[in-house]
Amino acid sequence: MSQGWGYAPENGPDKWAEKFSIADGPRQSPIDICPGAAQYEPDLQPLILKYDPGTSSSIINSGYSIQVDFADDTDSSTLTGGPISGTYRLRQFHFHWGASDDRGSEHTVDGTKFPAELHLVHWNTKYPRFAEAAAQPDGLAVVGVFLQISDANPHLQTVLDVLDAVKTKGKQTTFTDFDPSILLPGSLDYWTYDGSLTTPPLLESVTWIVLKEPISVSSDQMETFRGLLFTSEGEEPCCMVDNYRPQQALKGRTVRASFE
Repeated sequence: MSQGWGYAPENGPDKWAEKFSIADGPRQSPIDICPGAAQYEPDLQPLILKYDPGTSSSIINSGYSIQVDFADDTDSSTLTGGPISGTYRLRQFHFHWGASDDRGSEHTVDGTKFPAELHLVHWNTKYPRFAEAAAQPDGLAVVGVFLQISDANPHLQTVLDVLDAVKTKGKQTTFTDFDPSILLPGSLDYWTYDGSLTTPPLLESVTWIVLKEPISVSSDQMETFRGLLFTSEGEEPCCMVDNYRPQQALKGRTVRASFE
């Protein structure tokens, strides 16, 4: 695969440290969140997510996940409040999932795995561009949302309905007028900790904000994710499954909670 990394045995997460030494760094993600050990902080602010559907632009099969991109040249779709200072712009969201319903999330809660996890990626506007922000310790803020097997999720279905058009690696199509806030759960209670990107280059620049309450997804909807391919058109098909990194060591970090 491009860039020499992926999720196969020969280039998967346990091999990433060979090319990206930071893979063994002090603030790597994801982690197992232990609610009993999380530190409640009453001073943590509520999250303020202000998304403009007009900024959604396209959906692409990156060869690693499915990604919805947003125009981020103005403060139209932003994250403020919570554990961060300043304004962070929404850049994209993507998903991680498993080959079956018993795994797929990157973060876990007391060892519990979810079938999928949604990541909404934001960057700190005190830096001029996303690339510069991604290299700074406070450059990125990612909101993580667990998906839990239950009833079909009509809001998620809006995304799933276009996946046929981007089945293979590199395929892209327009995806406009989508408000990602409809993918959020009713409660925005969260855990937060200092972490990293969960894919190479694994930069330690992420303030993680993992929501406590999952959203619903049906087993049939999960099968739609699994119908995507890691491979390009014309290549031997390889199903896009198990595109998640295992939990990393906490290494003395504190996980804080916005709720008791």
